[in-house]
Amino acid sequence: MLALKFTWNPVSGIDLGFLTLHFYSLMFVVAFSLGYYLMKKIYINEEIPQEKLDSIFIYAVVSILIGARLGHVLFYQTELLWQDPLSVFLPFRFVPDFEFTGFRGLASHGAVIVGIYGMYRYSKKVVKKSVLWTLDRVAIPVSLGAMFVRIGNFFNSEMVGKVTDSPIGIQFVQDEISERRAVSLTNIKNPKKAYQALTEDSQFAEIIAEIPYRYPGQLMEATGYIFVFLTVLTLYWKTDARKKPGLLFGVFLLLLMGVRLIVENFKREQVEGREDWIFNLNTGQVLSIPFILIGLYLVFTSFKKKTI
Repeated sequence: MLALKFTWNPVSGIDLGFLTLHFYSLMFVVAFSLGYYLMKKIYINEEIPQEKLDSIFIYAVVSILIGARLGHVLFYQTELLWQDPLSVFLPFRFVPDFEFTGFRGLASHGAVIVGIYGMYRYSKKVVKKSVLWTLDRVAIPVSLGAMFVRIGNFFNSEMVGKVTDSPIGIQFVQDEISERRAVSLTNIKNPKKAYQALTEDSQFAEIIAEIPYRYPGQLMEATGYIFVFLTVLTLYWKTDARKKPGLLFGVFLLLLMGVRLIVENFKREQVEGREDWIFNLNTGQVLSIPFILIGLYLVFTSFKKKTI
């Protein structure tokens, strides 16, 4: 078997001197840009006025980002509500020290919940169609966007997997070594340069060697989401699935959360102490089950509804 094993210690983004374009943020830009392009094709195909497309973009971006952030805080980092409440919606950390962090900590389950509400408001106020009509079509760009978000997590060394000796294990330097420790070890004040020195200077070889190899949970999930995207895309363009309200969105929920349910077995739990908190399932798996059941319901009931 071809080994994937390597040490992962990337720079955080593209340094422009006066500004750093973080790869995580760029992945969101790519996701929403491609999403807009795909929805434009769909609206042209269904003869929906293009001015209504701009509205769905705004509704989607706002609801998904708010939902993703709230979901992370409520499901994984509730203590922020009383320890550092301003950091919930601001890209800064105020406790223990003030620091620009960017918008880190986003949960897909929260994004889906608030995103559905956002699409409900859009369907009612703008496009004047059922919310299932909108969700069936939005499922296509969202599944592609989910893939890019997980790639962004990979650049940030977030959502890493469990320790493994398998050929696909990766050493996540920035997950194991904090910025403060990197600076103290290298005596370099710039954390980015300090991290770079850790992997390039031979005197730190022993420290790097102690970092365990972990499953690339982000890439595993991203790979699964490619399959989800191709499935719903094919169903829309090559079959009559779009004429059965709820079918595409139901398939989307089934596959997306099914991927999450499986990959969580290889990922490190994001909340300490909740590795096996309900029926040997972790937080991400427990939250995925209701969406899978909803997906099943939508798929089965879609065949009983009149085609549109």
